Amino acid sequence: MLDFKILEAPRSIKRLVMLAADFFIIPIAIYTAIGLRTDFNYSLLSPQVHALSVITALVSAVFFMKIGLYRAVVRFMGHEALFAVVKGVTISTIVLSLFLLLLDAHLPRSIPLIYWAVAFCFVGGSRFMVREYVHAQAREQKQKIAIYGAGRTGLQLLTALQNGGVYEPVVLLDDDEQLWGDVYQGQKVCNPSIIADLVKKGGVEQVLLAMPSAPMWRRKEILENLEPLAVGVKTVPSLDQLVNGNASIDEVRDIEIEDLLGRDAVAPNVELMSACITDKNVLVTGAGGSIGSELCRQILNCNPSVLVLFERCEYALYELESELLKTASETGSQVDVIALLGCVQDEQRLSSVFESYGINTIYHAAAYKHVPMVEHNIIEGVRNNVFGTLAAANSALKAEVETFVLVSTDKAVRPTNIMGASKRFAELVLQALAEKSSTTCFSMVRFGNVLGSSGSVVPLFKQQIRNGGPITVTHPEIIRYFMTISEAAQLVIQAGSMGKGGDVFVLDMGEPVKIADLARRMVRLMGMEVKDANGENGDIEISFTGLRPGEKLYEELLIEENAAGTEHPRIMVADEFHTSWAELKLMIKSIGTACDTMDCASIHQILKGAHIGYDPKDGVNDYVWCKGKANSTVLSAAGRFREKVAQ
Repeated sequence: MLDFKILEAPRSIKRLVMLAADFFIIPIAIYTAIGLRTDFNYSLLSPQVHALSVITALVSAVFFMKIGLYRAVVRFMGHEALFAVVKGVTISTIVLSLFLLLLDAHLPRSIPLIYWAVAFCFVGGSRFMVREYVHAQAREQKQKIAIYGAGRTGLQLLTALQNGGVYEPVVLLDDDEQLWGDVYQGQKVCNPSIIADLVKKGGVEQVLLAMPSAPMWRRKEILENLEPLAVGVKTVPSLDQLVNGNASIDEVRDIEIEDLLGRDAVAPNVELMSACITDKNVLVTGAGGSIGSELCRQILNCNPSVLVLFERCEYALYELESELLKTASETGSQVDVIALLGCVQDEQRLSSVFESYGINTIYHAAAYKHVPMVEHNIIEGVRNNVFGTLAAANSALKAEVETFVLVSTDKAVRPTNIMGASKRFAELVLQALAEKSSTTCFSMVRFGNVLGSSGSVVPLFKQQIRNGGPITVTHPEIIRYFMTISEAAQLVIQAGSMGKGGDVFVLDMGEPVKIADLARRMVRLMGMEVKDANGENGDIEISFTGLRPGEKLYEELLIEENAAGTEHPRIMVADEFHTSWAELKLMIKSIGTACDTMDCASIHQILKGAHIGYDPKDGVNDYVWCKGKANSTVLSAAGRFREKVAQ
């Protein structure tokens, strides 16, 4: 197609085409002006008139080049280009008048004035016609979108998108009736109730939510109304991200799970946030993990004297240190950020760190948390989650640390997997130590799934949808609690400030979410349909793969229904059974021996008898253990190891 070839041609070729067009347009404008003056009686045309037309075209083209009329990019022509056309046509008219006198063409004196008007229409009109054609071609390639929100953000988004090459805004929608009928930049503000017709008949493919300051419950309502339409929905960054300069107004994104949950975060209590942090030396174990890194970000904002990052993964530690140092530099913070490599199972390393830096507060976030992974690596999971916590707690006691907060999980309640059982056992360790400690206040904070953490289903579902499916869900009835990572970190810090010793704090997670329903909503809000049971109609299939080893259909936050409120509306404290240190010490020794001898079956039995409600639904799933059962060589090696330990 020739027109597309010209549009894609180099700028120099386009300028030559425009120059050639003007060379033909100017003589036509002269003949048209003569025709209008003489009622299209061309008896006045003579060799002098023809020569006049050619000379005027040549000289005008030279002046057009001088004033930059061919430098203007047609697709972006505006007021400046219009003024250039006026200037060029005026010069061309002067040239025409001069040559009329020189060539004695015997034409009426009003011809130059008529020519000016005709030439302006022809020269300027040709350019604006090309511009409209280019824009029409571009609009065909753009997605038609509706902007939901006609406030300042919506109008800024409208301006940005109209100048972009991806979206074509066709309407503004707003809940405010007073705005209905107003027109901004050619787009009318309408009642959101028309969105169904716009999707079905108007070709709208996406709805962009431009409501960064709207409460979460309202965003959830809007999404519930849009969901049945199976129209793609995206959103602009939050108000905080825009104000902080972390995002731009035209940076549209997929709908976040926070919007689907409709849960507004409670503003943190400043006193609780700062009580254990401000002007204190604070350490975070597992600092490079999802929760640990967010804790560090929140802690940095509370101005500790020293923030120690304790992490076994070198790369994660490097990334976090770089981020926090950059943040500190940008905000003028004087916090001393110290990055230390180490494993929480190394009690000697922990003790030297705690004592060297005079640590006042510890947030213990180092843990293996992925249920199937721990189920297949039982010994390492128990060593890290149980003995890592014990080593950190003992080191805290020796260094007389004031506050020790364990980041726990809802999977510790009536656990069916090693991960949950090991975390509940870690809770028992702290509860027992709290009874005999007069220097260190031990507490733990229990909550459910965190959005955006490593291993979360939400980013997995998004990627599966982008790949065309299927979405893998373990069971049709599986449900989970969700909380944003920022809110979780803030609540952990605030709960730790309320600890008196041995407290089990439980966070209000809101309403549980059925994972299969979450998957369906994400599919529809990304503009697609879920395939039916036959796998024929629709775009994305949801495949149920079966519960994984140790996985529960639902999680709980309380062992006993006796939680009491605290001064924070989303933090409760539970009064739960715990074991004495004397009894617990014997179990710790037995578990340690089982780990040393790679005896996963004994670990199962010890945890089942530890009064933590451990009720595994599967057998031992440890990869090495299962392989060893089928391999007599491994079993013999384990036997020799036991003999060596006994000696």
